[in-house]
Amino acid sequence: MAFEFSFEKLEVWQKSRHLLNIIYSLTSRFPQEEKFGLVSQMRRSCLSISSNLAEGSARKSFKDKAHFTLMSFSSAMELLNQLIIAKDLQYLSRADYEKTRNELEQITNMLNGLRNSQINK
Repeated sequence: MAFEFSFEKLEVWQKSRHLLNIIYSLTSRFPQEEKFGLVSQMRRSCLSISSNLAEGSARKSFKDKAHFTLMSFSSAMELLNQLIIAKDLQYLSRADYEKTRNELEQITNMLNGLRNSQINK
């Protein structure tokens, strides 16, 4: 097995990868005219959650790491807004919305915990 970087060991990073698969699956069913609109935005927001965790892991200071964790959290809030809009536009069923929102809430709780631990070091 290849070397495992520190961010790959984070449960929150692993969960954010799982969420990305969910978002790609859900958005593949959106109307074609949303391909460059809401679909693109949701995918980029979700991808940004794990990407910022990866980038932050390469930073030396805990303050810098916490900054990137906050950026991950901000991307999660952006995704939540887009999920709400997708539900409002009836691109998502209520069940898919609630399941995905629950996944996202777990990630945001973990991001808050990670950021608090980084700030306190």
